[in-house]
Amino acid sequence: MDINPKLPELLCPAGDMEHLQIALAYGADAAYLGGSELNLRSKARGFSPAGLVRAVSLARKYNARIYYCLNALPLQKDIPVVEAHLDQISGLNPDALIVADPGVVNLARKKAPGLNLHLSTQANTCNLPSINFWKDQGIKRVNLARELGMNDIKDISAGVRGIELETFVHGAMCMAISGRCFLSAYLNSRSANQGLCAHPCRYEYKPVALDFEEKTRPGYALWSLEQEENHSKIFSADDLCLVKYLPWFIRNNIHCLKIEGRTKSVSYLAIVTDVYRTALDDFARNQFNPFKYLEELSLISTRPMTSGFFLKKRMYFTDPRMVQGRRKKILAAILRKISDNKWLVQVKDKWPGSIDIELVLPGLKRPVIPGAKYSLENEAGLKTPTAHSGMNAVFCCEHELVRENFFIRANI
Repeated sequence: MDINPKLPELLCPAGDMEHLQIALAYGADAAYLGGSELNLRSKARGFSPAGLVRAVSLARKYNARIYYCLNALPLQKDIPVVEAHLDQISGLNPDALIVADPGVVNLARKKAPGLNLHLSTQANTCNLPSINFWKDQGIKRVNLARELGMNDIKDISAGVRGIELETFVHGAMCMAISGRCFLSAYLNSRSANQGLCAHPCRYEYKPVALDFEEKTRPGYALWSLEQEENHSKIFSADDLCLVKYLPWFIRNNIHCLKIEGRTKSVSYLAIVTDVYRTALDDFARNQFNPFKYLEELSLISTRPMTSGFFLKKRMYFTDPRMVQGRRKKILAAILRKISDNKWLVQVKDKWPGSIDIELVLPGLKRPVIPGAKYSLENEAGLKTPTAHSGMNAVFCCEHELVRENFFIRANI
């Protein structure tokens, strides 16, 4: 295998400080985050200006980068808020702003001239002339549209000069063009383009008629629905998973591989980040093993994972229904060390203290700890046979690899 020692940047989501800490602990090279508005996840907790300062400081300890999202498509009434954000952010030292709207690009160049600008997926960039246009506007990196296939990306990469390319490789996909959907605005007056999507594509619907006929094609069922029981998620797109193709992205000089999911759980973020970090590092060691990565990802998938538009013929890697009985539930997050062999944990699911468990460690390390080798206490120091979701507990264990910011899951 032709090994390129320069690996792409692994860019992971951070909806709040907890998510950022987890992404960095499991190996993210960079994280993208936003405030409480004007980004495409405005319902995420987000970061205040003071929080952004703390985020940048934390990232520096990991030798990582922070990209701040200002990638909503603002209405005219939002422009004063955009300008106020730019005035605040210009002195807070994120490594780049992620933007999409041409007007925001122009304002950012004037109000925050020292900040790098990265172009969001919302701009739906599909070709070299578009990339060169954005390069002329001062953009340093372009996120390529998720609608592009392997050959499209290869041709663009071969022709691009003086600007970085970024692609999504994992996470939810949208039924619209890079998020430009009007379902949410129509049903709930919440525009996806302002970061307020209510995700009606994930709702469950009950069709009255199962065959649909298009006006100019009478007598022909253009669309058919297969109803399973009661209501179905008929608009919900499958998830994207391109971990198997990381060597291709490396060989074709893609600068950054991006993970979707600023509103996903911290345990989901931990495992996805760990898988992609390990896959990249394994490639550098000539130990790349797609089966290992897909096996781990299958344990957390809630929708089928596919190749999206990357391949001419879509490939399916996992079906959640096929692995339901093999899921290993996340039991707790390790918060901090209390004393020798005692750790404060935040319980995520019902945890009977007698079961065998696994530590979810970076590098896809999953050491097993038998139930007889640890115990649980409540915060008052009393032994407890079971810890319940939502509570803090004390994990008593002598295993040398227990560390803060990592997770514990059931080994069953």
